[in-house]
Amino acid sequence: MGVLDYFKSIPAMTAEEVRQFITEKHPDDYNLVDVRQPREYEIDHIPGANLIPMAELKDRLDEIDPGKPTIVY
Repeated sequence: MGVLDYFKSIPAMTAEEVRQFITEKHPDDYNLVDVRQPREYEIDHIPGANLIPMAELKDRLDEIDPGKPTIVY
C-alpha cells in the first residue's frame, strides 16, 4: 500500500470547514495528521492531532487508518 492509497483526492477545505468538521465528528471518526516539524507542533497544534512529519510519512503510514477521512495540515 502506498501513500496515495491513504489520501483520496478531495477538494481542499478552508480552516472554517475543518473547524466545523472536527466539531461535528467524534475524534475516533477521522484521522488528524500534523505533518510539520516537531518544534512547530510543540509551539501549537490542533488538539488530538498526531504528529507525523512529512519526511516520516511514508514510513509511518500504518499509523493512519485508511478507512477514515484524513485531515492533513
